[in-house]
Amino acid sequence: MRTSTPADDPLQWPATLLDVGGLEAPEPMVRILEALDTLPERGSLRVLIDREPHPLYRVLERYEFRHRTCPTGDGRYELLIWQVPLSSAA
Repeated sequence: MRTSTPADDPLQWPATLLDVGGLEAPEPMVRILEALDTLPERGSLRVLIDREPHPLYRVLERYEFRHRTCPTGDGRYELLIWQVPLSSAA
């Protein structure tokens, strides 16, 4: 049985914060994708957004990103996005 370490847990990786609240479509998606282009290995992107980004989920899946979405309680959503490192994808 393999045990998990903080290095294996995306929730423990350094996160870059991106607040795209108040922006009109397609600007939130554009900014998120630009930020993902520069995401370091074992890094994550924490996004604050005004609505659940359903179209983004398909794009993330296509490029093999993982995500977790949680409502924040104030009508917004917090989205954590990461990519499984190649060394862990086996």
